[in-house]
Amino acid sequence: MEGASAKGVLSQLSLLEVQARSRKTQPQQQSRARELKAKREALTIQRDQLKAQIETHKSLQKLRASMDKQCTHEEEEEMEEDSENSQLLRLMARHTQLKDLLHAHHIIGGYNVIKTRQGKGVCVSLATAYEGVYLETYNLEIELKPRLRISRHNIPPFIPLNSLAEQSNMKSDMRTFLDTLSQHLNAFVGRKQQLKLVKELHKSVEVMESNVLCSLLVMMFTVPREKTAVLCTLDYTDHTKCLPTRVHFECEDKELSDSPVWKRNCSLLTQTPVHKALITMRKMGNIV
Repeated sequence: MEGASAKGVLSQLSLLEVQARSRKTQPQQQSRARELKAKREALTIQRDQLKAQIETHKSLQKLRASMDKQCTHEEEEEMEEDSENSQLLRLMARHTQLKDLLHAHHIIGGYNVIKTRQGKGVCVSLATAYEGVYLETYNLEIELKPRLRISRHNIPPFIPLNSLAEQSNMKSDMRTFLDTLSQHLNAFVGRKQQLKLVKELHKSVEVMESNVLCSLLVMMFTVPREKTAVLCTLDYTDHTKCLPTRVHFECEDKELSDSPVWKRNCSLLTQTPVHKALITMRKMGNIV
């Protein structure tokens, strides 16, 4: 009888231990389930966007081919079935056609150059763009006679124009100088455009600090569940790039910045434009 009683007590203790373990693991499983659900939803959205982009790309490719062949009468009639969509596709196709021409113009070294001072100088225009959108155009006037020098320009003062001219040996290799200068300008307007998009698209993210070169960006995030504030610093030490070389997080919760989730966020911010990285972080539930 005593043996049977002992076995009954041990069975009861074992059952209680299993129940206690189950209660401990349940919150972890729920948290993991929420994370996987958010990831699934983000991937579903991305899949649907890619499908729509593929269909649009196929239609544009077909229309571009017909436009390059100057469009036969039969092809035009085929596109008239859906007037609104066909007009939009024609505009998009024309836009991509012009972009390709401009890109080809740049590839062959085609900076826009105008003679000035009755042939004694030239004015060079450098157009800048980010994500397919053309932004500011900068100009510099170069005297050819009596000696080669930059006489006038509207290059921002924080771009080291004279240093770039010396390093690239402008007098003997004008193309390298212009390419290097264009790289600096495009990186600057790219960082500037990203800052603008952060302010427009992410009202919950507070921009605490930035500089005229847009080489430093400090933002304040809020972590949803803990309502914890996180200070994020992006440092763009390479002024020819649009992506930061260093990302640093500061938070009262010291363990948060060392967690796997925020380490992934750090990698994301160094590999993806900041306005796009913030969209991903919000979809994954890492920031408000």
